[in-house]
Amino acid sequence: MVKCDEELKVILVKPRGFCAGVERAIDIVERALQKYGPPVYVRHEIVHNKRVVETLKARGAVFVEEVDEIPPGAVTVFSAHGVSKKVEEESGGRSLEVIDATCPLVTKVHKEGQRYARKGFDVVLIGHLGHPEVEGTLGQIPGVVHVLSTVEEVARLAVRDPAQISFVTQTTLSVNDTRDVIAALKQRFPKIVGPDVRDICYATQNRQTAVLQLAGVVDLILVVGAQNSSNSNRLREIGENAGVPCHLIEDSTNLDTSWLDGVKTVGVSAGASTPENLVEEVVKRLGELRAVRVEALNGVEENVRFKLPEGLSTIPRMPEGVAAWGDS
Repeated sequence: MVKCDEELKVILVKPRGFCAGVERAIDIVERALQKYGPPVYVRHEIVHNKRVVETLKARGAVFVEEVDEIPPGAVTVFSAHGVSKKVEEESGGRSLEVIDATCPLVTKVHKEGQRYARKGFDVVLIGHLGHPEVEGTLGQIPGVVHVLSTVEEVARLAVRDPAQISFVTQTTLSVNDTRDVIAALKQRFPKIVGPDVRDICYATQNRQTAVLQLAGVVDLILVVGAQNSSNSNRLREIGENAGVPCHLIEDSTNLDTSWLDGVKTVGVSAGASTPENLVEEVVKRLGELRAVRVEALNGVEENVRFKLPEGLSTIPRMPEGVAAWGDS
């Protein structure tokens, strides 16, 4: 294809890409490989991104679906999405040396749900059934748990005691995602209790707010992220709902050149599990098609960092780790 001389303005939104929970999870796998040497086994994808998974595989990580695929006694990492009590028990039964990379914000949801369940409350988990985080949370909360994600489901919800009902939310949902459902729950069950909106994942909210801002100044939005990433898909939906053509692409090879027809300004964001080098590759590809001028649309400055598990904080990162993948 002949490069078009018409200038294309590319606006990179901020924040985008890795959140603190994802950085911590990847860091844990890399430091575990440094400390113990390969193989280090990881249950499920450490985060929802093919490039991250393939890079860690090349460094000696072995990804499995269930712990019964792991040799007894092996070093094992639980993914950022969290796991159920059953998985923890199965790991203990195989004498696995477990390092838990569950995002601290997910762990906080587990503890809140457990606290409500111990009081005899029905727990409503606002989230998407089948998502790894929701499956893990379901398996962490003893007692009665209802999973729902729509206002219509609230109308059909049957609980044991309307005076003893609580809610928690999947962390990859924002305040905007959950607002209507929470409002419907409060209207139907006035005594319902739940976390403050400040407990919603900061990264999810910040990235969605940024895409909404981006939609007001561009002709097209590209969200770089995995097809099975909940937060990446939601970013795409937000762009579309704002009236701007918006596409979710895993990398630069998924870019359809026809999307650029008649487009003068394209905005680029990325899901919370997307490394920055994938964004850079998309910008490079755009530069092969058009004369590109790159600008930044600044948003919230994120400075959240989560502690590493004991025993790993003094272990150096691999020479080419999270830092090499880039910060926005």
